[in-house]
Amino acid sequence: MSNSLKSGFDLEKQQQSLATAAARQLATTTKSLPQMQGISSRWLLKLLPWIQVSAGTYRVNRRLSYAVGDGRVTFTSTGSKVQVIPQELCELPILRGFEDNDVLTALAGRFEQKEYKAGEIISEAGKEADAIYLIAHGKVNKIGAGKYGEPTVLEVLADGDHYSYEAILESQDYWEFTVKAVTPCTVLTMQQSAFEAVVAAFPTLQKHIDDFKARAKKKQDTTGQAPIELAAGHHGEPVLPTTYVDYETSPREYELSVVQTVLQIHTRVADLFNEPMNQTEQQLRLTVEALKEQKEFELINNEEFGLLHNADLKQRIHTRSGPPTPDDMDELLATVWKDPSFFLAHPRAIAAFGQECSRRGVYPTSIDVGGNQVPAWRGIPIFPCNKIPVSEGRTSSILLMRTGEKNQGVVGLHPTAIPDEIEPSLSVRFMGINEKAIIQYLVSTYFSTAVLVPDALGILESVEIGRSRD
Repeated sequence: MSNSLKSGFDLEKQQQSLATAAARQLATTTKSLPQMQGISSRWLLKLLPWIQVSAGTYRVNRRLSYAVGDGRVTFTSTGSKVQVIPQELCELPILRGFEDNDVLTALAGRFEQKEYKAGEIISEAGKEADAIYLIAHGKVNKIGAGKYGEPTVLEVLADGDHYSYEAILESQDYWEFTVKAVTPCTVLTMQQSAFEAVVAAFPTLQKHIDDFKARAKKKQDTTGQAPIELAAGHHGEPVLPTTYVDYETSPREYELSVVQTVLQIHTRVADLFNEPMNQTEQQLRLTVEALKEQKEFELINNEEFGLLHNADLKQRIHTRSGPPTPDDMDELLATVWKDPSFFLAHPRAIAAFGQECSRRGVYPTSIDVGGNQVPAWRGIPIFPCNKIPVSEGRTSSILLMRTGEKNQGVVGLHPTAIPDEIEPSLSVRFMGINEKAIIQYLVSTYFSTAVLVPDALGILESVEIGRSRD
């Protein structure tokens, strides 16, 4: 190659304009705000009506109720052996409030473990009712006779449920329903004769049972409340009944909970790296987002006031087959039938419900909520909430609630006008600069939630997700 051709080729390879890598040194890049994957829609925070609580405590006053609470029993297991925790027997209405641990231990030792296969009969209608049954694991159907004699499922029971303490209070009574295992079940039973032997050995237990029977005989309305005497449909001038409305003497009080953190920012960062975005503002924005996520988590899962732990046991139902079906959602609607506001479910539970609807050829409609198309069932919107847990067995829960203080529903509780408030119930307080030149801010949010009456909240439990069916 001649020297002239070679020099021409080299000129073509030489850079003839400013490279982009060098040009970027003089250019201002277009950048996004700091992003955070954990931010969710937080529908529960948006949908709950919030009540101002100025004294840090909210008291829920109710009419006096004689209904005895009906809780769930907890068990321990060693290998394949299952035992009921003695103190957990106080969840049985007949033993509610009984505190003698020696007697409870004696009763717990009288339970016998039995295993049932799916489809097996545990107790049969018409046969003598002479035992208490505690369901340690599995799901069973209570089956009774319909109007025309056909079998119908009265109730679905699962882990921790029990039936029937009434059986051991009377002699020569008979089961009015059949209980059949839907899945393999572990059941603990105690015969009436074993219970009576413990009662005979401990007079304090006999006295407690007598007191329980006396309470059960007190007059009450269909919801278990002290009745208000009324007269209706009368003619002439009869003597009208006299009455008064009795209240609970020890109503429940909800103390506001708090989520807090201390945000730290070095003065060097705040002074030198504040363009084009304010570092303090962005740090604070993301911290507030994290606090709000935790706030919604606590409203769902907190053991003291969280919705999953504060629903009445009579307001909890189980799916009949596993995945959430239209039938299950209808039954949930029957538990909160007075002006239900919305469903709340994990996104996977919503997907599982959609799959069951598609399998049946049912297509739920969507409704517009603030410009968002939200799936609905029977006209009630279904909102996603990723704070509702999914267990290792891939089961979750679906909540249905009525909201608002006027509706005697579920309400959120928070204070307003607190010091250094940047939005209702959320404050940012400057704590000073420490010896390491770090600025500190205390970020706090105060809140709680209350269920004003039991039928304001219902839960569909044991909702299976991701289950394949033919």
